[in-house]
Order: sequence, then structure tokens, then C-alpha cells
Amino acid sequence: MTTPRGPGTRAVHGGHGPRSGPLVPPIAQTSTFAFASSAELRRCLDGDPALYEYSRDANPTLDELEEAIAALEGAEAGLVLASGMAAISTAVMSLVRAGDEVLASSSLYGGTLRLLTQVLPRFSVTARLLPAAELPGVGELAGERSRLLIVESPTNPTLEVVDLEATCRAAHARGLVVVVDNTFASPMLQQPLALGADIVMHSLTKALAGHSDLIGGALVGSRARIDAAHATMKVLGGCLDPHAAFLALRGLRTLQLRVERQCRSALALARHFEGHRALRRVIYPGLPSHPGHATARRQMKAFGGILTLELAGGLEAACRFYDRLQVVARAASLGGVESLASLPVLSSHHGLPEAALRAAGIDPGMVRLSIGIEDEGDLVADVEQALAG
Repeated sequence: MTTPRGPGTRAVHGGHGPRSGPLVPPIAQTSTFAFASSAELRRCLDGDPALYEYSRDANPTLDELEEAIAALEGAEAGLVLASGMAAISTAVMSLVRAGDEVLASSSLYGGTLRLLTQVLPRFSVTARLLPAAELPGVGELAGERSRLLIVESPTNPTLEVVDLEATCRAAHARGLVVVVDNTFASPMLQQPLALGADIVMHSLTKALAGHSDLIGGALVGSRARIDAAHATMKVLGGCLDPHAAFLALRGLRTLQLRVERQCRSALALARHFEGHRALRRVIYPGLPSHPGHATARRQMKAFGGILTLELAGGLEAACRFYDRLQVVARAASLGGVESLASLPVLSSHHGLPEAALRAAGIDPGMVRLSIGIEDEGDLVADVEQALAG
């Protein structure tokens, strides 16, 4: 019996071992593919995996990336798309129809909240947002029209931790499909499919690619569910560019090393600044003071590279801190090799109604820090001087 490969090995080799030919998968930088004959075209249309017709439908570089991400998540199949929002919107559109209700955590990425509350209602699909703490009891909250549950854990940017196993079990008891956004944790720290999720979504832009040089998204799950999402993507057109797929494959090879370093530094910063006089609180699942600490210990291998600081002086103090940073860059993404700071009320959740911000637990004084791979001491010193201003 073959010993299962570890996550670092799967990140480097995907779902296979070393092969002959190019060590690095080549980029199939083409929009369309030529056929030697009508017979070959027919074989392609019949599903011959060695043949391709059009890159919106399939492309060998994209196939390589889909195989690698599916292997990391322990999934039957994967699909890569043009962005994280293309991934979540394609997943949702493949699962719901007019008259359905989508249940979701009220603490989600702002773009996902806008999809649920501003776009889906145009197509007679309603959304109901639930506090993250209530999700394990979703079975009692679902209605007759409820079809889908969307969850993040840890959440963005408040880092709430959802008990995924209990939530998925309760959702399935009511016939709900569960989609989990695993972007913050990455496959290195958390395996939502093993905890009961039906589809896992990623923003490839973040930790998986890891170098802040591409936009992309991914879905993984059973072959049947990914085939349905693939069919929807072909109509909506949110395909990933082959060159972006190549960059993501390159970044994926160092995922384990980057995530381990980011987790170690994030924990060190959280411990160092907890109780700082300028802060109301430091939010990080690795701190025993975090309400979801025990759950995070149970379902995650480590606690992630993101921490959120809530400054005592509100948005004005958060802006002063943000402006004084010298090592940590001011940018809205996360998961890259560079440490980044963002102000949620002015970035990921900008423009959302006050009620939605309160429901998501977002305070104007919050600053989300995505920790990179810089020297830990330099990051501590940078945050310290920025808080002193």
C-alpha cells in the first residue's frame, strides 16, 4: 500500500510524482487548439483528456493547477477561475435557482456579502445572514427554501472560528449544500472537505499563489459538483488565463514553507502586542483569549498568518497607525510574501451599510495584518513604532 504523501510533497508535485519531460509544466498560452482531422475533433468532444478545443473550456496548464489544488484539499476534482469572486459566484450560480434561499455567515468577505445581498435578489434568490456563532445550529434556522450554506473560517477580518464539522453535520441534516471559503487557512492548515464541506473555495490570489502577482480563484469538491460548476463557468466566462495558472503553480510549490513562517510570526506578534495600551484587543485564533481558540486547535494545524488589531481610538487611530508603518505595506490583499495592512472599513467592507458592518463585528478601529515572510523582529519593531505615534 502506498504511503499517503504529505501536504508539502503534494504542493510541489501535485497529484503525481516526478515525470519525464519538462520539469516545470509549460504554459499553453493559446486561446484555441487545432485538430488534425474531424475524427480528432469528435474524440475531443467525446471527452478525450489528451485533446483540447478552446481555453475557456479547458487548457493543459489549468488542468495541471486544478489537479494540484484538488490533491492538496483531498478532493476528487478542481476548477480554477479568473478570481476568487468568479469562483464563489460560479459555485453559487451552479447550485441555486429562482425561489431558493442562501444562508451565510454574516462575517464574510465584503465581496461575497455584496453578491448575496445585492446581486442574487435580482434573480429571485434571497440570502439570510446568520451570526457565525449560530452556524452549528443552522439545522434549526434553515427554512423550506434554504438550499445552500456559505461559511468562512477563520472569518474576514474578525477571525471568528466556525466549528466546521458541527456546522456541516447540521446543514446536511436539512439537505443544505455547504460551501466553505478556505482562503485564510489554506489547505496547509485546514481540510474542510474532511470536516464535511461539499465545496471548498479559494482566492488563488492569496496564499496559494503567494506572490501578489496574479488574480485567480479555485473550487474543489466531488467530480459531480465540480462538473456542474465547470459547466456554469463556461457560460459565465470566468476562466483563468494560462499564464496566471503557471504563476500559481510556481507559487504553490513553496506554500508549506511560506505558511509555516507566516503562522510562526503571526503568533509571535499576537503574543507580543496582546494587552498593549493602544489596543482594545488583538484578535488571533492562536491566543487562548480568543473565543474560538479550542475549536481552532481541533480543526486547524496552526492558526494562520492573519491577525487583526483593534485600536482604542477608532478609525482615526487606525489611520494614524496605518500611515506610520514602514515595513508592512499598505495594501488590501493577504497571503503574500510581503506583510500587508488593510483597513476593513476602507477596503474589503467599504460601502457596506452600518448594520452589515455591525453584524459582521467590524469596528472602525480595526486594522487587519497579513503577515509575510520578513524577519519577525523587524515586523515587531515596525508595529511597535506605528502604535507609538
